[in-house]
Amino acid sequence: MPHVQFHETTSIQNIEKHLRILTVDIGERSVFNWENHSRARDYIQETFEALKLEPFLETYDYRGNAVSNVVAEIKRGPNPSRLFIVGAHYDTVHGTPGADDNGSGVSVLLELASNLQNNLALLPEDLVVRLVAFALEEPPVFSTPYMGSRVHAKAARERNEKIEGMICLEMVGYTCHQEGCQPYPFPLNFMNYPKVGDFIGIVGNFSSRRFTASLLSAFEKNENLPAISLSVPFNGWVLPAVRLSDHSSFWDKGFKAVMITDTAFFRNPHYHLPTDTMDKLDMPFMAELVRSLLYFFVTSKP
Repeated sequence: MPHVQFHETTSIQNIEKHLRILTVDIGERSVFNWENHSRARDYIQETFEALKLEPFLETYDYRGNAVSNVVAEIKRGPNPSRLFIVGAHYDTVHGTPGADDNGSGVSVLLELASNLQNNLALLPEDLVVRLVAFALEEPPVFSTPYMGSRVHAKAARERNEKIEGMICLEMVGYTCHQEGCQPYPFPLNFMNYPKVGDFIGIVGNFSSRRFTASLLSAFEKNENLPAISLSVPFNGWVLPAVRLSDHSSFWDKGFKAVMITDTAFFRNPHYHLPTDTMDKLDMPFMAELVRSLLYFFVTSKP
């Protein structure tokens, strides 16, 4: 990447560590296993604390159970005026360790936190990056008010927060390298998108087009991680598959937001299955995503 000298960190090893703890040591993190769900919450909080952040729990009730989004903020200047949110859900569906869905997103979130801290002096002084691990996203909670992202977006709207952009990390670790291994939903299958699944996708709605373009421009500086973008009208309702994560909670509250993804079940055949394990994932791919995100924030301008 040109003109920016980052402080090097061991991203691949850290990502592997996070994935192993979340998906092997802990495992399923669904609403049917509150013990494991709580262990994941605690691990995320402890990881933020180890980075000298001051995380807090955004706790709410789900059917008599206290669940918590884990929130931490990184800023360089004393009075930042530009807020970005990066979020990833840490729960799983029942019966899966959820390596790609969404251990990959949480692992990238945690490693991004580490890299932002290690490169704090490079961040613009007017910038604050809020990192949020969302408690609940998967069925049976999806599309209900109990989604962690809906809770956070609703509170942000009530506080009248000025969010410059929200980035949702949703399944970001699976690649495939055979010609034709990357399918698309109609009508994207008739367009000139790559047929090999070695890229990261950036999906925004029409009101987020400038935000999407700025992310893509930054990502394109990383020659080791191909990126493509898609902007959809009507908050994605014309292409429902692009609404299936936490970014849509922010779209629906009028915030600019994108989903960063490996295209989920269009690429990954292990989606929502017991076979969604960490050995299927591409660790260097995820490490490059951390670098691309870091480059975006370091070079971000109003």
